[in-house]
Amino acid sequence: MLVRLFAAALMVPTLIVPATTRPAPAAPAVWNIDKTHSNVSFQIRHFVSKVRGSFTDFKGTITADPDAWQSGQIDVQINATSITTNNDRRDADLRSSNFFAVDSFPTISFKSIRIERTGDDAKIHGTLTMRGVTKNIVLDGHFNGIQKSSQADRVGFDATTTVNRMDYGVKWNRAAEGGGVMLGDDVKIEINVEAVRARS
Repeated sequence: MLVRLFAAALMVPTLIVPATTRPAPAAPAVWNIDKTHSNVSFQIRHFVSKVRGSFTDFKGTITADPDAWQSGQIDVQINATSITTNNDRRDADLRSSNFFAVDSFPTISFKSIRIERTGDDAKIHGTLTMRGVTKNIVLDGHFNGIQKSSQADRVGFDATTTVNRMDYGVKWNRAAEGGGVMLGDDVKIEINVEAVRARS
């Protein structure tokens, strides 16, 4: 009897269960920075106050899945000649070899290396290149949300960091009467970005 049951079992066709298929991950989207709705600014100590300025010409992309910003890549280029502090004489000096030396180094660039995300906040690790010097920096970033639209989706980010200008060879200074110096070494950078999703 057992022999007959075993023989019958061998004749039953094997049922092949297909492996569970996982959905393919979404392809990263490219988001182009909208210069007219974005801002790259800075501030530095001047004697006992602060001087503020900005760059008016820049471009860049964010390449990322909107559901996984932590896996994204950021690439930004700033035209150093576009620096402005609302003072023509000072701006000309900033473009000179005393500061940004724009004739030799016309572009400031940032490229991300990795992003550590905590909710809507993030530590954006990357490299900043200025005056031909490249240093690792960390931006404190914040995700402001996505605006869906039939025209084009938009995404917003804020980010800040502080760099020491001496690290990039921007060393000019002047002794202040009564002691101290005219300019501080630390430069606070503030970035506000609105980017538009590129059409596929």
